[in-house]
Amino acid sequence: MTSHEDRDSGRELRRIVRINEEIKTVVKTAYRINLMAMNAIFLAKRAGQSALGFGVLSNELRRFATDLEQQMIALGQATAGSVVTVTAMVKEAHIVSVMERAHAQCDGAGREIIDRFLRRRLATTLSDRLDKVAALNRNLAMMIESTASLVEMGGVLARSAKIEAAYGGGFSQSLKQVSSDFEGTIGEIRKSLDSLSKFQRREFAA
Repeated sequence: MTSHEDRDSGRELRRIVRINEEIKTVVKTAYRINLMAMNAIFLAKRAGQSALGFGVLSNELRRFATDLEQQMIALGQATAGSVVTVTAMVKEAHIVSVMERAHAQCDGAGREIIDRFLRRRLATTLSDRLDKVAALNRNLAMMIESTASLVEMGGVLARSAKIEAAYGGGFSQSLKQVSSDFEGTIGEIRKSLDSLSKFQRREFAA
């Protein structure tokens, strides 16, 4: 493994750490939506018959928040697998780097032994781990795409809730505010997912 590959491994690890940070942000935001939905359901009950539609949508938004949280937890588990793999690559890079320095300082039998070690190590570890990272990246891309679709559905629910809020009678303004909060919060999630997609597309050794 060359120093270039060593740098690539470190860059990949930093990329995954950034992805993990975005995932944590979305999980926190999903929790906020859950609380907002509970508040919206309470408001809809107080508003009575005029806010039945809003109440139904609030329930759906609460389900959306739960689904989103579970999806992001699954994403976190997927990136954890990437962290383990890439951390192993970084360690491997360090070992090989040490052996390469030793190789440069040896001659004769010692040099041949290190040659064999390096050939065997590079042949059996780097290729396998690169393949594994590529597979993890593909899985991550599919999960992010699936999450983006889920968030779009959440956006539709939030916009529908905003429409229904107009029929909330005396609670109309409060319901509109809650639905606007839903919309804004889902917008935050979209931004986080955009960042996730950008980080994910930065393929290993790009």
